[in-house]
Amino acid sequence: MHSDSSSLPSTATLDVLYRSDDLVAINKPHGLLVHRSPIASDASEFAVQVLRNQLGQRVYPVHRLDRKTSGVLLFALNETMNSLMQQQFADGLLSKAYRAIVRGYTANEQVIDYPLRRDDGVVQDAVTRLKTLQRTEIPLPFGKHQTSRYSLVELTPTTGRMHQLRKHMAHILHPIIGDRPHGCNKQNKLFLDHFQMNTMLLHACQLQFNHPLSSETIVISAPPQSEFQRMMHELFGKYH
Repeated sequence: MHSDSSSLPSTATLDVLYRSDDLVAINKPHGLLVHRSPIASDASEFAVQVLRNQLGQRVYPVHRLDRKTSGVLLFALNETMNSLMQQQFADGLLSKAYRAIVRGYTANEQVIDYPLRRDDGVVQDAVTRLKTLQRTEIPLPFGKHQTSRYSLVELTPTTGRMHQLRKHMAHILHPIIGDRPHGCNKQNKLFLDHFQMNTMLLHACQLQFNHPLSSETIVISAPPQSEFQRMMHELFGKYH
C-alpha cells in the first residue's frame, strides 16, 4: 500500500541536490518534518537530524517546507551563511516554484491576490502566480459526475505565508489533492480508496537565488517524489 510515511527509516539517506562549502540542498521527502515540533509528537526523525548525521556536521535550515510538502530544502553549513540566506528569504530575493495536482480545470494563468490571516489574527498580503501545465479528465465517478477532472499546475509564490499555496488553491476552489485541512476531504478519500494514495501532491520543484558571497546565480531543481510521479502517470499518462 502506498502511503505518506510520518518519517524516514533510520537507515535512509537524503537525496542531496546541491552542495558547496557553505550550502547544501536536499530533496525533502513527503512526510518528513524539517525539525522537531511540539505539534507533531509522533515524528521520530527530522530533516535537520538526518542530514546532520549524513554529512557529519551541523546544518542550519534557512527556510521551511510543510511536513507534507516535498522538494528543494536549503541548509546553510555555518552561522554566517545561515544569517545571509535567512535575510534573502525575508527580503523576498529568492524565486521558488512548486508543482501541484489540484481538483478541476484551472485557468491557463492566474494571479491569486488574497490576504491571509495568521493564527494570531494578523492579516498579511499574499500573492501566488498560477500557470496550468496539463489538464486531465479520467473515467473515475465522483459525486454526480461520471468522470473526474484534475490539473497539474506550477505555483510561484511572491510572498511566503504559512500554508499560502494550500490556502490559495482552496480559495479559488481548486484544492490540492491530499491536503488536510485546507483541501477537499471527499477528494482525499477518493484518492485513498481508489489509488491508495494519501500524500499531499505539492512539490517544491525549483529554488533560484544569488549566492550571498559570490553573487553567482544558483538554480536548484528537485525531481518529484515517487508518489507524485505515480499519480502523474495515473492521472495524466494512463488515459492519454
